[in-house]
Amino acid sequence: MESISVFEIIKVGIGPSSSHTMGPWNAASAFIRIIKRERSIAEVKEVFLEFFGSLAKTGIGHGTDIAGMLGLNGEDFKKIDTSKIDEKIDTIKTNRILNLGGEKEIPFIYGHHLVLNMQKSLDFHPNGMIFKAIFEDGTELVQDFYSVGGGFIMSQEKKSIEKHCIRTLYPCHHSSDIVKYCDKLGLNRVSDLILMNEESWRTQEETKQEALYIWRQIKECIYKGVNKEGTLPGGLNVSRRAAGINRKLLGDKIYKNIDEWFQQVVDAEENFTNINKWISCFALAVNEENASFGRIITAPTNGASGVIPAVLMYSQAFTEFVTDDDIVRFLLVAGEIGTLFKKNATISAAMGGCQAEVGVSSAMAAAGLTEILGGSVGQVLMAAEIAMEHHLGMTCDPIKGLVQIPCIERNTMGAIKAITAANIALESDPSKAKVSLDQVIQTMWETALSMNDRFKETSEGGLAIAVNVSEC
Repeated sequence: MESISVFEIIKVGIGPSSSHTMGPWNAASAFIRIIKRERSIAEVKEVFLEFFGSLAKTGIGHGTDIAGMLGLNGEDFKKIDTSKIDEKIDTIKTNRILNLGGEKEIPFIYGHHLVLNMQKSLDFHPNGMIFKAIFEDGTELVQDFYSVGGGFIMSQEKKSIEKHCIRTLYPCHHSSDIVKYCDKLGLNRVSDLILMNEESWRTQEETKQEALYIWRQIKECIYKGVNKEGTLPGGLNVSRRAAGINRKLLGDKIYKNIDEWFQQVVDAEENFTNINKWISCFALAVNEENASFGRIITAPTNGASGVIPAVLMYSQAFTEFVTDDDIVRFLLVAGEIGTLFKKNATISAAMGGCQAEVGVSSAMAAAGLTEILGGSVGQVLMAAEIAMEHHLGMTCDPIKGLVQIPCIERNTMGAIKAITAANIALESDPSKAKVSLDQVIQTMWETALSMNDRFKETSEGGLAIAVNVSEC
């Protein structure tokens, strides 16, 4: 089984969906690389892109079509000016021209060269898409891709796209492996083991710097979210709430930058109600940014991108564990728990419902928080188990296919559950637990397989059809 770095699970992304936006964007970029490897961009006459299944059914709401076009246009979602996305798409649609790979302008008619096929699903995975390039000599290059959650992509022929299989020194594919190696090496902290394994990708110092970079991105995303008013795009007319909560909690205090704002949050009145509101505010801020094509931290997906930032920000603002070392340890452990779910179940709502997104992120955050609060190896894993146990069976039923209702609020609940799970685990004896993390991951996967497809990000069940949005 292939090892996965924690920074493949927790990484910089763009909204609104890791599987429906980042995945197709990555697939389009991968197709450009395949063209260059097999032939050349200069030889391409036309390019066609067809989305199937869940990608098609909720594609407009998730910006799947936009991601496909921008990816083919040679844009990088890690670098693109997100405020220019609408302008770039309007230019493509109006001029009916795509700058393939940023190198050659070719005809591109939306609805002809790009199609959302809502009547058909590909057998390999619900999030399927097919790219086709036609060259000047009439020959064709066809490639299928599948967006399997968290921005990861696969093809039917290859388990992963253009990646080298890496085996860590102490491979942890199950929670039992973490326990085994911590016992073998005499380690009392899960993060020490993960830091050693991450050396398969980079030095320990580079790993620490990457974690702190992620933390800076988290703070910036939250800061943007708490300072934006207005209505989210998409037609549901959902009002942003983070800014209002931030304003009420800070009162008449004035800040000029992110550092001054953060210090005021730290210095704000601490009582249960206020802290609870701050946690919700942090999560809302991130997910409101995500819903509007903002740059966020995918952890492990975009639909669940507010949970880990909210819990990590809570730890930095309202506990004594506020060092860089605490931040690094939190993210290492959270990321490793995410890899266990990806390898043994799924982090794709199209495969497993929202338990695979908010549920997994809550388990990740619970483990990370327990780690820095001084939990034992057993307590860290127990916290993750408790958090997931209470998300089992959660459906993914976004209204109008948008990552807004109920997605945004679900992140606040996932964050609160993570903190609760950590607190319970810290007061418990893991040796007396009746359910292990490995068992709950297996149960989650069995639940996913049993779940009706209507509740797997298709907008064909649950709240998605119970709420009338005809006026939107």
